[in-house]
Amino acid sequence: MSDNGWSEKLLGGFRKTSERLSQNLTGAVGTAKLDDGTLDDVEDALILSDLGPSAAARIRAKLAEKRFGLTITERELKEAVAEEIAAILRPVAKPLEVTAFPRPQVVLMIGVNGSGKTTTIAKLAHLFQEDDYGVMLAAGDTFRAAAIGQLKVWADRLGVPIVTGPEQGDPASVVFDAVKLATDTGIDALVVDTAGRLQNKRELMDELAKIRRVLGRLNPEAPHDVVLVLDATNGQNALSQIETFKEVAGVTGLIMTKLDGTARGGVLVAAAEQYGLPIHAIGVGETIEDLRPFDPDLVARVIAGVA
Repeated sequence: MSDNGWSEKLLGGFRKTSERLSQNLTGAVGTAKLDDGTLDDVEDALILSDLGPSAAARIRAKLAEKRFGLTITERELKEAVAEEIAAILRPVAKPLEVTAFPRPQVVLMIGVNGSGKTTTIAKLAHLFQEDDYGVMLAAGDTFRAAAIGQLKVWADRLGVPIVTGPEQGDPASVVFDAVKLATDTGIDALVVDTAGRLQNKRELMDELAKIRRVLGRLNPEAPHDVVLVLDATNGQNALSQIETFKEVAGVTGLIMTKLDGTARGGVLVAAAEQYGLPIHAIGVGETIEDLRPFDPDLVARVIAGVA
């Protein structure tokens, strides 16, 4: 997909978010003096657009510092908001790079069932392929036959090897076999699906700890990445998932999916402000090319409605 095609897709995907923010900001200012009352309205608009109270307060403070008492148009306000959103997002924009030596780089993919995790694994594998890396998949979510089947279908489409085990089998055994095979065959990146069951945090924590122990025997540096896949349509609930999975799995970075068709894309900003975890990529759409590295300036302008 061309850069222009991706920008258009992003604009479409974030349209509901930008429209929601635009409606709220229009109520805040036409052409007005940026005084305390207007700043209150701006802060409320940002919170209503799922940027969260902390990011909203930070943006308000920056606007007050730079523009307080000045007359400002709606367009100027949106431009200023876009710049402050970008300032929050830039420090966390970090593409997922394959740097491990010795190979493979082991990427554990985690997230609740329904977050788009399995599809995101395929899209990430495709991104790695575009950079000419050899990729292997491992079906570590052995508790759902559908997850194993879906990952096999994607592996076939992508033309990449996949390691699976029996349904209800031991995920750590699958990961062990996958790392051995990936090492023996010179694979650059091994992307591992894991169970998304949060009903029993202790069980999931024990399972992931076992996977880590097994990995440690084969490669003390693995897993190199623990990537949490978040569904943007969950809005602020996505933040509680970050909190839980940080505790359970030691999250090292985020990928946010399903940004198309939601008015809650501002939660990206809330996540960046609250947790500061790297945001590796975002997903806008269902096709294999609809996951791209996170561009903070473009996303900030799209959210603020000035792209």
